[in-house]
Amino acid sequence: MPLITVQYSSTRDVPPAKAEIAAAVSELSSGILHKDPKVTAIIVQTVEASDWFAGGRSLAEQKLASVWLDIHITDGTNTKDEKAEFIAATFKRFGELLGPLHTESYVHVHEVRADAYGFGGLTQERRYIAKKLWIPPYQLAV
Repeated sequence: MPLITVQYSSTRDVPPAKAEIAAAVSELSSGILHKDPKVTAIIVQTVEASDWFAGGRSLAEQKLASVWLDIHITDGTNTKDEKAEFIAATFKRFGELLGPLHTESYVHVHEVRADAYGFGGLTQERRYIAKKLWIPPYQLAV
């Protein structure tokens, strides 16, 4: 149930559709991090190249694209290797989508404690307990 925020700037005359970016992110998070696309929320935002600065110069001036992808996942649900693979694959895929990326393009994986993160009014910890005990999650709501 990750929450993913993507901010990007592209050098393409016709940048990819936001739906295409969301689909790529969903594919990466499900394929590498094993996250269920049915409970993945993705926010996609465009930033003008003239408004994004790296190394003191705008991306427009440098003729480079960039991305900031922020993903929140439950702590302990992925290995270091899976996270490293996700970061590398995300950088590669966004280079394909947006054009040549500035090296100052980032993927930030937030690992959040299961008792401090959730959706639909329940923490991930309560969902885990319900699944283990075969209790409907709504019965664990406070």
